[in-house]
Amino acid sequence: MARERIYLYDTTLRDGQQTPGIDFSVEDKKAIVELLEELGVDYVEGGYPGANPTDTSFFQQRRTNKAKFAAFGMTKRAGVSASNDPGLASLLQATSDAICFVAKSWDYHVRLALGCTNEENLESITTSVAAARNAGREALVDCEHFFDGYKANPDYALACAKAAFDAGARWVILCDTNGGTQPSEIAEIVKSVSKVVPGENLGIHAHNDTEQAVAVSLAAIDAGVRQVQGTLNGIGERCGNANLVSLIATLSLKPYWSERFEIGVTREALKSLTRISRAFDDILNRAPSEQAPYTGTSAFATKAGIHASALLKEPQTYEHVPPETVGNRRRVMVSDQGGKSNFISELERRGIHVAKNDRRLDTLIALVKEREAAGYAYEGADASFELLARSILEPQEAFFKVESFRCLVERRFDANGKLKTVSEAVVKVVVDGETYMSVAEGHGPVNALDIALRKDLGRYQAEIEDLELLDFKVRILNGGTAAITRVLIESGDATGARWRTVGVSDNIIDASFQALMDSVNYKLMKNRALGTAA
Repeated sequence: MARERIYLYDTTLRDGQQTPGIDFSVEDKKAIVELLEELGVDYVEGGYPGANPTDTSFFQQRRTNKAKFAAFGMTKRAGVSASNDPGLASLLQATSDAICFVAKSWDYHVRLALGCTNEENLESITTSVAAARNAGREALVDCEHFFDGYKANPDYALACAKAAFDAGARWVILCDTNGGTQPSEIAEIVKSVSKVVPGENLGIHAHNDTEQAVAVSLAAIDAGVRQVQGTLNGIGERCGNANLVSLIATLSLKPYWSERFEIGVTREALKSLTRISRAFDDILNRAPSEQAPYTGTSAFATKAGIHASALLKEPQTYEHVPPETVGNRRRVMVSDQGGKSNFISELERRGIHVAKNDRRLDTLIALVKEREAAGYAYEGADASFELLARSILEPQEAFFKVESFRCLVERRFDANGKLKTVSEAVVKVVVDGETYMSVAEGHGPVNALDIALRKDLGRYQAEIEDLELLDFKVRILNGGTAAITRVLIESGDATGARWRTVGVSDNIIDASFQALMDSVNYKLMKNRALGTAA
């Protein structure tokens, strides 16, 4: 039985840009297009030409090689001819393969937002689609607020969808703009629409205001639509859009969908899903969600000892798909809840072999549990755990020893009489018996300590030039003025590797410095494992 094709339409560069705090540059957009092309989506919506200088500049040339490049904008205004509408002119002048018009399909919005009659709105839809077709573009129409509009006035909502299709739109997309429609309602309404617009011309655009955008999209596909819209990692205004990453994985790996439908993402491209999801977060300059479905670092993680024991015997006991199918990996975390199976699995993954009855293993487990009781969290600090494990199971001479450090925070007037706060750190380290002392200023005491620690490590200095601090998190573990503080630091280097370290103390600077030292030590240890040591 031949499978039906589902077309993937990405709107990260337009609808995703509505996310608070996100503002893509042209270079950002170009980098995201590369990720989308690698993944294999069918359409890339580049933005809204004419709405802002960035989008207008982006549409000066075609930005995709394989996917269709789509421009987004409003249908022409009521009472204005197509040839005299500046918004429509910007869309027609943009270098794109397709034009996606947003059209009102709820009569309440036609009256309130557009201030025109229902008939004038239908005429705007028809004329705009015709103008795009006459310009040689593929036409799409996003029927905004379609499901709310259908529930309020089904005849008019259907008339809007039919007007777009009859005018020649390749796709008529049904939008759950407010994100409140339930999956069962979606399925029922899609089946009604299919009576006036064939399913092979219908799409779904869902928002995530009730945490159901992916479920809504799948319900729409089940009911007959053949295009699905979404964004990378589900970004978007308010609570976001349907997560295209989750949709791609589900449509590809779940037999209910994969046996009936095919998408343009190959199994090989699917193995890049985790990397692409995290690379996108890097562009956004934010930490990836640890619990993201399929691609999160915790998506295939097991903490409880009894679960880990079963997982190591047969992964299917606690995994709904093999992690490698989406480029992720299995994690059996070490913590005070974990048994020997957790520890042995993590140590083996790191190339550390130890017998189950080895007393050093008992020593390590006891130490981890003792430290976690004091506030450490090794399940979220993989690098610190490995350093601790190797210090007990494979002890080696330290790369360097910190003899002392000092940090000063001073508020003073600068030469121009402006008040400013200055942080200065002094770190004294011993490498190969030789003492090095470094002084540095930074944006706060931790930044100053980080710079000073890595300023001069003797013969190891060249090895840490590409070391970068990516994230810094502080958690107060108990209240009061004598609070215990846990600091988690995420670091990375030019190889693309990322690792996390932890420090705990009743002094936030001391806790931070512990994590910073572990980060540098792990980098030096990793270099030797990879054979890249200087």
